[in-house]
Amino acid sequence: MRRRIAIIEDDPAIRANYSEALHKHGFEVLAYADRASAIAALRARLPDLAIIDIGLGPDVDGGFALCRELRAASETLPILFLTARDSDFDIVSGLRLGADDYLTKDISLPQLLARIAALFRRAEVSREPETGEEKLERGALAIDLKRFTATWKGEPVPLTLTEFWMVHAIAKFPGHVKNRDQLMHDANLVVDEATITSHVKRIRRKFLASDPDFDRIDTVYGIGYRWKA
Repeated sequence: MRRRIAIIEDDPAIRANYSEALHKHGFEVLAYADRASAIAALRARLPDLAIIDIGLGPDVDGGFALCRELRAASETLPILFLTARDSDFDIVSGLRLGADDYLTKDISLPQLLARIAALFRRAEVSREPETGEEKLERGALAIDLKRFTATWKGEPVPLTLTEFWMVHAIAKFPGHVKNRDQLMHDANLVVDEATITSHVKRIRRKFLASDPDFDRIDTVYGIGYRWKA
């Protein structure tokens, strides 16, 4: 069965170009020009992946609002921003809202397809836990790879797909430093260092919301991150 990708893009030419390109590569494509029509359709049935522009016509930050709504509907839906806006503020805002990736429209089609494939690979792995490892416990942290959940001191931590695999990668071997390349490999990411940093900051905020004293994730400056032993 073909995977369903939703594209929310206000420019009709760009929307048509991406739709045609993805269709040629075997995807079922749902295309929407604005947030209202997209959310009305996607509430009935979520796609397998969503590609969102930030500015949607007169709704200059409509993509951010749509991302928030889709993430509320599903913590595991892969969400990718594809936009002309490349400021650090916009990138951080998109990731804070729960997007799994953030790309600018100057990206080539092969690169876009590679990022989409990486998101789908993580989704597949999340449904197929490693043999013999369905649960991982590190002190107050409990990760269930079968149910795709994480808890801290018994309280659920609402992690996105990207965040879940990053926490798993860091916590699997406490005390070991994971550099950016290792994190990308373990979490099936293809992103830059700034994006990794933004994801880690968001992960910390989610654990701190559950426990104000949370301090398990160490930044090893110039190298990477580790879970305190």
